Amino acid sequence: MDPAVTALAEQQAETNSLLAGLATGDWARPTRCEGWTIADVVLHLAQSDEMAVASVRGAFPTREQSSVTGWGGGSSVDESVALMVERERGATASDLLARWSTAADHLTGLLKDMDLSTRVRWVAGYLSARTLATTRLSETWIHTGDVAAAVGIVPPATDRLRLIARLAWRTLPYAFDHDGATLSGPVAFRLTSPSGEQWEFMPERAAVTTISGPATELCEVAARRMDPSATSLTGEGPDVARVLALVRTYA
Repeated sequence: MDPAVTALAEQQAETNSLLAGLATGDWARPTRCEGWTIADVVLHLAQSDEMAVASVRGAFPTREQSSVTGWGGGSSVDESVALMVERERGATASDLLARWSTAADHLTGLLKDMDLSTRVRWVAGYLSARTLATTRLSETWIHTGDVAAAVGIVPPATDRLRLIARLAWRTLPYAFDHDGATLSGPVAFRLTSPSGEQWEFMPERAAVTTISGPATELCEVAARRMDPSATSLTGEGPDVARVLALVRTYA
């Protein structure tokens, strides 16, 4: 199985284990996603994986179809996903877990049997199915952390973060464009993995900005779960501050 799909399946298994161990009352706990409980976070994951299944099957809805599918309706991606959660709140914990597990399993099943170079439609445009798998890995990892933090658990960091860090590095042009900003030149990442391995993400042309430090912290910053000032990340070059402010792994 492709490394991205393997990593996604492993992350889904970790998430499932965490969710299965929650008490019924835990699902109403607030999370670091403003206004969302654990139940809301899991509903969002289920909805997102269902949308990813539709994407892989060539059925990702257009804006014109949003009123039928329930996708969109907001002025931004964040507003749209918030509306989707608001529309479908109220399911029991067991139903939510079953819905997410079904969607997650369906997605990985489709991905492992397809040509991952296939271009599919997603929120911000078209991307390869392999990149879609990595974005689902990233979002599942982010929200697993949200659930864990809500119940006082610290999940172990794994080297699956390599794929997430690489996604953050590769999508820097998108992140800057999304903010109306311009990179001064290529960016390199020199990161230390959770296991102590050194990961280097280097551009084809000489980098003008280099970010160095723990991969876990870089991924937390890209997930908007840690402020760059609270990390040990360092950098050299003209775009250090803007890279750390704008880097992201989601649309």
